Amino acid sequence: MNAILDALGRMPVGEAVAWMLVENLLLFAFALMLGRLLVLAYRSRQVGPPPLPVEAREVALAFSCVGLNTFVTLVGWWLWRLGVIVVRRDTGVRAWLDAAVLLLVMDLAMYVTHRIAHLPWVYPVVHATHHHYDRPRPLDLFVLNPLEVLGFGGLWLTVIWAYSSSWLGMVVYLALNLIFGVIGHLGVEPFPRSWAARPVLRHLGTSTFHAGHHHDRGGNFGFYTLIWDRLFGTLHQDCGAPFGIQAAESPASVGGGP
Repeated sequence: MNAILDALGRMPVGEAVAWMLVENLLLFAFALMLGRLLVLAYRSRQVGPPPLPVEAREVALAFSCVGLNTFVTLVGWWLWRLGVIVVRRDTGVRAWLDAAVLLLVMDLAMYVTHRIAHLPWVYPVVHATHHHYDRPRPLDLFVLNPLEVLGFGGLWLTVIWAYSSSWLGMVVYLALNLIFGVIGHLGVEPFPRSWAARPVLRHLGTSTFHAGHHHDRGGNFGFYTLIWDRLFGTLHQDCGAPFGIQAAESPASVGGGP
């Protein structure tokens, strides 16, 4: 990886843009394939009504998100080359702890900004685009207003500017970010019911949890965990069972399950 960092430091701008676009397209394709496999594997565990047919606007917004994510990546690369963002090269225990720090800090930061996005004077301009598609499918992870994409990108760049993480911590965090994003927009629940009773696992953000937010926009604002919703009183009352275990009576409703 150090050799890759050295190469990135010397890379011309045009070549960097090409590589970053390819990277983001591959991540986009991976997210859709992973999501499709999980939907097929857990199709009996619906957490909401099935999604409507894909719209052309939905696809256009998703590809717009990929393009803007490439732009954010380029800005981060440029700030790193200027020395504004510092990336450590160690791979020991501290590097792995970086992933946990980034996950918790970004979880809190996105919880706060998500609640701001739901303010009456912000929501129609920024966040309503995402909620227009209230029957989540994996593609909808990328269906966002361009302002929201840039907002999340700016938040990420601010965090890694303020906290000098290792490249390993960043890679692990970004991988988890993509996986949690896919899971949140599956429309089915892949996590086993037994996790709801586990001390740590029961605090994870699940497909059921995020589907609940799409169903009722007044709560469930978290992304990776339920911690901040529990702490600030915005967790839906029926989210004591975020793994679909209350939904056997109504498999077509949010919170559904086998």
